[in-house]
Amino acid sequence: MSTGPRKEDPDKELVHRAQQGDTRAFDELVRKHSPRLFGLVYNMTSNREDTHDLLQEIFAKAYRSLKRFRGKSMFYTWIYSIAVNMTLNFLKKRGRRRAMSLEDMDGALQNDKEFIELTSKSDPIRETNIHELQKRLNEAMGKLSDDHRAVVTMYDIQGLPHAEISRILGVSEGTVRSRLFYAHRQLQNFLEEFRR
Repeated sequence: MSTGPRKEDPDKELVHRAQQGDTRAFDELVRKHSPRLFGLVYNMTSNREDTHDLLQEIFAKAYRSLKRFRGKSMFYTWIYSIAVNMTLNFLKKRGRRRAMSLEDMDGALQNDKEFIELTSKSDPIRETNIHELQKRLNEAMGKLSDDHRAVVTMYDIQGLPHAEISRILGVSEGTVRSRLFYAHRQLQNFLEEFRR
């Protein structure tokens, strides 16, 4: 029974070498996937230090579990699911004690080339509006549940398709779609006042 041709995992060779004990191959996997994983974890935690700490733990866990990786999914789907689960567990432990760090978000924004280009040509009123919108969006993301923030981050910010998110989270595509729908509606409601 064939389910059609499966896409070849671009990390297959590196994973195989890393499973044989080649630490340089694993370092290469870390380098390759760090930027997207950083974006994922940072958008879920809104805290740079927590993100760095979590990434170290995520890669450490992936390294310890690598021998058990059988290649039934793409390597990045596997490591993404580790990252999402560890981040959700971290957020549950952290609870809602710590407010989202807007300074962190603002700092990241001010170093964003596209944002700088967009705002450097603009007038001060527009700049204030963009800054205000970004602040509102950060607040709105902070009001979402951890599960909803995870799907918004993966779908809207990282551009992953529903099927991929479903594999990462271990839930049906229908669940992914309903979480996205609910999260988008919450974000829209929260941002509604800003448009008035």
